[in-house]
Amino acid sequence: MHNILKKYHQFIVECHGNTLLPQFLGMYRLTVDGDETYMIVTRNVFSHRLSVYKKYDLKVSAEHFRGSTVAREASDKEKTKELPTYKDNDFINDGQKIYIDEDNKKMFLDKLKKDVEFLAQLKLMDYSLLVGIHDVERAEQEEVESEDNEGEEEGESDGGAVGTPPDSPSNTLDSTRPLGPGEFDPTIDVYAIKSHDNSPRKEVYFMAVIDILTHYDAKKKAAHAAKTVKHGAGAEISTVNPEQYSKRFYEFIATILS
Repeated sequence: MHNILKKYHQFIVECHGNTLLPQFLGMYRLTVDGDETYMIVTRNVFSHRLSVYKKYDLKVSAEHFRGSTVAREASDKEKTKELPTYKDNDFINDGQKIYIDEDNKKMFLDKLKKDVEFLAQLKLMDYSLLVGIHDVERAEQEEVESEDNEGEEEGESDGGAVGTPPDSPSNTLDSTRPLGPGEFDPTIDVYAIKSHDNSPRKEVYFMAVIDILTHYDAKKKAAHAAKTVKHGAGAEISTVNPEQYSKRFYEFIATILS
């Protein structure tokens, strides 16, 4: 782990932080009754002010690569959550696309290519792209409804409410300039990209590569060898080496951008 973080730090410095990889903020060891648990804290991919209405964990779709169908759709239990994490097959079945303009698409894919090539060099794999979608029109409508409800409650109360002062500590994360619906400060929401002007819906996407610390160890190699014997050397299987995984991952993510 120490060796990985050392190379990770060098990579982040060389790319000037222009990456989709997680931003590690700290690592802690907790010991309870003799059992040790390690916790890694990373920067939040999503925004503190633009709510996410749908999120996906994307690896590689079965539609593009056979053999990667296992557990690549949300379970019935997951779907009962307030904000479920959907997966590849859900993304395709929903007819979902990421509508960003050509400049943003090029910048995103350039970063992604450098990131996955770096992960392949470290023999890391099984990572995925976390995608959160903010619906601007829905957020505006909910804000209007919330203000209407607050107005009704104030009218029914005996006393007047005390407003939050502009210099309140609760506003310390807000941008230095007023932000309209769907707008964000890129120095704070570093993973955010706006949808292009011709998008079917006005959206903001939050996208980052997550779960990057799975190493291609002896267990993965053994699984790869066993599946190769069973399916043949040319078969597309889910347990591949890090170089294959990085290429397959990049190619799939490139197809979801519109």
